[in-house]
Amino acid sequence: MKAIRIPGVRQMDVISLPMPEPAPGELMLKNHFVGFCGSDLNTFRGLNAMAKPEVIPGHEIGAEVCAIGEGCPDGFCIGQTVTVNPYTACGVCLSCRNGRPNACQHNETLGVQRDGAMREYISLPWQKVIPVGSISAREAAIIEPMSVGFHAVSRGDVSDTDTVVVIGCGMVGLGAVMRASHRGASVVAVDLGKDKRDLAIKAGACRYIDSREEDVRAIVGQLTNQYGADVVIEAVGSPATYVTAVDIVGFTGRVVCIGYSKNDVSFQTRLFVQKELDIRGSRNAMPEDFRAVIRLLQTGNIPVDSLISGIVKPEQAFDAMKQWDSEPGRVFRLLVSFE
Repeated sequence: MKAIRIPGVRQMDVISLPMPEPAPGELMLKNHFVGFCGSDLNTFRGLNAMAKPEVIPGHEIGAEVCAIGEGCPDGFCIGQTVTVNPYTACGVCLSCRNGRPNACQHNETLGVQRDGAMREYISLPWQKVIPVGSISAREAAIIEPMSVGFHAVSRGDVSDTDTVVVIGCGMVGLGAVMRASHRGASVVAVDLGKDKRDLAIKAGACRYIDSREEDVRAIVGQLTNQYGADVVIEAVGSPATYVTAVDIVGFTGRVVCIGYSKNDVSFQTRLFVQKELDIRGSRNAMPEDFRAVIRLLQTGNIPVDSLISGIVKPEQAFDAMKQWDSEPGRVFRLLVSFE
């Protein structure tokens, strides 16, 4: 079977692997669509320190069940459309014992620390496979990144009385915009340039701020009677956006951090104390976040076509990744079709 591998910096090839067999307790999946995400782009660039050497990427999956191993429970059937929870949990670290396996100390994500799903077939423990009902395999491939944004909204305890600012309108950030707006919050989306404006508004933002041309702090002040936002979700991972998040959040507000900054960040720590802030990390997603995305997709209120920049075959993936590398602002989400 075909698989895509990243053997080195800015390298990608299509290799042949043997067909897997489902072990007891596993389901064998035929992958229809697998998404490239920002972590895959960083692996391609040689900037993802967590990625194993010569990794097979891919953890955003739209597939169907094609074989069922012994010992799998009722509820799975051949031909069923599914997605995958790509994270592992050790079950014994403090995060796992506290009921938050998404933040497992020893997590290994498909396509990063473990070889991923960018291949025609994969066998996985049934516990990681999530049926999606009537949702198509193409739509199923965007569930995982959106669930990360949904989880950030849960971490922020967002309610219908909140003003929420989401900094960064990639797939994860737009997931946060959608979830917060569906909870009834007033959502302001922030990104560089005007390219993401229409998507952010479609996702549920009531206001979009182009931080390249507009003063984010001044506009958030105007929108909140100078109180600041109740919740700020940082979905970029740059020193500037981290500082902005702390700056524009209101007193006793919540700052939720999704993005990884690769450089040190200098804060005015007096704001942590004076504002008595809750600063919360948000990592991966919980099963209930996947379920929430699936329910929203089933309503037809997610602009799926606008979220997918292109669909390519495995042999076209290298050229597509090179284009994304050279013009990151012009590519939103790439799917590889193994159909």
